[in-house]
This record gives sequence, structure tokens and C-alpha cells, in this order.
Amino acid sequence: MIEDVEITDNEFLRQFQLEIGDNMARIEYALQERKIFLTKYDMPQDLEEQGFRDIFIKAVFEEVKRRNIHLVPTSPEIAAFMRKNRRKYKCLLPIGINI
Repeated sequence: MIEDVEITDNEFLRQFQLEIGDNMARIEYALQERKIFLTKYDMPQDLEEQGFRDIFIKAVFEEVKRRNIHLVPTSPEIAAFMRKNRRKYKCLLPIGINI
């Protein structure tokens, strides 16, 4: 099923990765205290057209939630996803941050 994707946290490159076939999507991050700043979103057009954008971002948000840290979406694509899913993921935002 398309929802059952597995992401990898490449700590050396500070990015979450999703590999599908020969394509790799990534979300770069920066950790600071108990916050993770999602700074850059990059997804090949092939994966974008197959509908993996929201699936990948959702998987990253769920991983952040599992780690019990706050999330600051600085990438425009990530911020747009947060706005669209505000109710579900508002708990991930640090106090005082509104998207």
C-alpha cells in the first residue's frame, strides 16, 4: 500500500529520506534543543506526480511526534502541509509559533 512507506533518518546529512525505486525524496533538518527545524524539501517530479508528497511529509511528522520534540516548518512546502493539517499536527508546534 502506498501509505506504508518507510523513511530513513540520515543523521550524518541531517535529512529524512524516502527511497522509491531509483528516486529519493528528502527533507533536510536542523536540531536545536528540543526542536527540529524542517528547512528544505526536495522530491523528484516522478514521486510528486505519484502522490508521495503528503505521504512523505506525514511520515516525517509522525516520526517527530514519536520522538516527542517540537517541529518548526521553515520550508514553504512543509509549512503549507502544516496549514492544511493544522488540527492534527498543531501539537507539534512550539508554544508561540503559529502557522
